Parts: sequence; C-alpha cells; structure tokens
Amino acid sequence: MARMTIQPLLIAAMVLTLLAGGFAGWAGWSWYGAAHDDAAAYAASRDEVLAAGEQAVQNLSTLDHKDLAHGLDMWQDSTTGDLRRQLTDGRGEFEKQVQQAQTVTTAKVLDGAVTELDDRAGRARVMVALRITVQAPKEKPAAKDSRMLGELTRTPAGWKLSALGQAPVGNSAAN
Repeated sequence: MARMTIQPLLIAAMVLTLLAGGFAGWAGWSWYGAAHDDAAAYAASRDEVLAAGEQAVQNLSTLDHKDLAHGLDMWQDSTTGDLRRQLTDGRGEFEKQVQQAQTVTTAKVLDGAVTELDDRAGRARVMVALRITVQAPKEKPAAKDSRMLGELTRTPAGWKLSALGQAPVGNSAAN
C-alpha cells in the first residue's frame, strides 16, 4: 500500500485559510453588531443635539445692527415654542434698541456638552461655553466668556432651542 505524504506547505496554507475565514466571520459579525447597536444610535443623536445646540446658542449670541433682519431671522430659525414666540413678539422693540445702540455682537463657541438627552421624547439640554464680543461705536471691543444652558426640542426641521439662560457661576451654596 502506497503511503501518502502531506506537504508541510499545504498544511500551513490550509491552516492559514481556516484562520482567515474565521477572522472574516468574526469581523463581519462584530461590524454588524456595532452598526445595529442602540448605543451607536444614541451617540449619533447626542452628537446631533450638541451640534444643533452649539450652533443655536451661537446664533442667539450674534447680532449685527447693519444686518439686523438677517440676524433676527436666524434667531427665529434657531428656536421653537415659547422662546420663539418671545423673540417674535418682542422683535420690533428689540430692533429699535439695537439700531439705536449700533452694536455688533459676535460669539464663538469654546466648548459644549449635552447634559441630558431623552431621544424618545425629543428633549435635550446642553451647556455651551462662549466668548461673546461686543463692539459699540467708538469703543474698543469688549469680550466676555459666558456659559449658557439651553433646552432643545426636536421639531420636523431638526433640533431647536426652546429655552436659553445663563448658567450659574461659582459656588451658590456658600454664604
């Protein structure tokens, strides 16, 4: 009876083929699991909320008396609910004040964070750190760092600010 000898190179090729197939299967399964994981969808929502919140807070902290209508339109486009109603109702009086003061206010986002997100209910809260610069006629620009707290509501047009306020600074418990 003739003996059959298996070549060492053939054995090595078969083992490498099995290992490569196993790795490909594991990688595909891992990718599928990550792509369909709720944590990944939640992280994407959080990133979307943060970007919308930072932009909206920046929009509401920026206004140029020379392009007032455009600036106030951006304010309204960035808001919803009671906040939008307040801006709309007070627009005429505010326009007069800004035109009289002739100020240019610009804001730059320094940092931001989502502090709360209820994706199912379509509500979120953000904290945004800004550097706000105000330029008044015949004066040097005045810059101030500020922290704002914003509430966002998901609308058919995306996430919009529904409330905005100054974040408390310092230790309020100390008396």
